[in-house]
Amino acid sequence: MIYFTADTHFFHSNIINLCDRPFKNVDEMNKVLIRNWNSYITELDEIYILGDFLFKGTGSQANAILNTLKGKKYLIRGNHDKFLNDENFDMSAFEWVKDYFVLNYKKMKFVLFHYPILEWDGFFKDSVHLYGHVHNSGKDPGQNKRLSVLENKAFNVGVDVNNFFPVSIETIIKKQQ
Repeated sequence: MIYFTADTHFFHSNIINLCDRPFKNVDEMNKVLIRNWNSYITELDEIYILGDFLFKGTGSQANAILNTLKGKKYLIRGNHDKFLNDENFDMSAFEWVKDYFVLNYKKMKFVLFHYPILEWDGFFKDSVHLYGHVHNSGKDPGQNKRLSVLENKAFNVGVDVNNFFPVSIETIIKKQQ
């Protein structure tokens, strides 16, 4: 199975307040995110992380978290993924790291990018855009208005709007119909 997630922000204590996450501290948040991930993902599954995996963390912290997470991991680089530049980070934890990716699945095209974009490859041919970055800010009237133009052609796969779980490609396809 193929899964997606974004904006886990491991080790980011302030994200709890910024996004009103239901955790008492960063240790609890990290544990719940890991538990939720591993309850969905098996070693045979693929999971695409659409950015902001870790916030201001070190390569060693990223290695520690990634070693606990199941699945074949792919990273679409987000604006906070600075751990990638740390010489202690083990890049082999990811199958690849890219800025943008087009995934073909069951004759459908999925455009993966950290940021929501207005128009993407195959936009007029029913391709689907998957993004993160905006967390749960769709609750903000201004942000909600900007995101509304995407209609049902784009999905936020971030943890803040998906109960802190990864989202399967089949769930996204069902929402598309």
